[in-house]
Amino acid sequence: MLRKFYKLHGIGNDYIYFDCMNRPLENAEELAVRLSDRHFSIGGDGVILLCPSEIADCKMRMFNADGSEGKMCGNGIRCVGKLAHDLGYVTADICRIETLSGIRTLFFTFDEKGKVVSAKVDMGAAVLQGEKIPSKIAGEKVVGYPLNVGGCEYKITLVSMGNPHCVIFCGDPYETELEKVGPLFENNELFPERINTEFARVDAKNELTMRVWERGSGETWACGTGACAVAVAAVLNGYADKNAPVTVHLRGGDLIITYTEDSVFMEGGATLAFVGEVEI
Repeated sequence: MLRKFYKLHGIGNDYIYFDCMNRPLENAEELAVRLSDRHFSIGGDGVILLCPSEIADCKMRMFNADGSEGKMCGNGIRCVGKLAHDLGYVTADICRIETLSGIRTLFFTFDEKGKVVSAKVDMGAAVLQGEKIPSKIAGEKVVGYPLNVGGCEYKITLVSMGNPHCVIFCGDPYETELEKVGPLFENNELFPERINTEFARVDAKNELTMRVWERGSGETWACGTGACAVAVAAVLNGYADKNAPVTVHLRGGDLIITYTEDSVFMEGGATLAFVGEVEI
């Protein structure tokens, strides 16, 4: 059976999207594994479903490339909002999307043809308590905590943006052997639900460069929640200012993050790459 799909990306963080507003999709976990293969199928960082919601304009369900279901994806939610608007399910310049981490509000920016090109997302408050990340490290905040991984000591800062992040400030993140050290962090026993890991460099006040190893997907070109976590961690470590825009350079492009007393705001692009059909 053929099923229409949409390939969208947020600064290179690419997923395969299915419109499930009126037609559900079964076996999403298995499909995410098969369809994410970049050599034998469509290719992507996973599969995201646009679903109906009883409490918001629509609902997002996301599945990583290994088939595990994620709670939240910052780049993915911008693309869900764009797809919902492009397909006519949302007609306003504001959209509320239900996720496993709660409802997120998007504010759209349009091109001259009325198509969504970017969105600013209210990502909600950052969670800093060690146990709520979740991790086995106690404390109201885990900032600069020494952790030995693979025979090296790292100073980690933990932040949850609806999903768990471990931020390490270093020199050039592109000199990090991410394929080697990323899985060691992801599967460390201190993190019962595994963890996303960011290696970040401070370029200037309120300007950062990062790479990310995402649990269940490996290195991705961008991670919206990861960029939020890095900006929050930068404020906590004194590298950036609260209530001020922080530019985060990722492999796929830039995101603008603002960490306030009440929430974290993320702004970035949402792009439709192509539309197709796949045998499911």
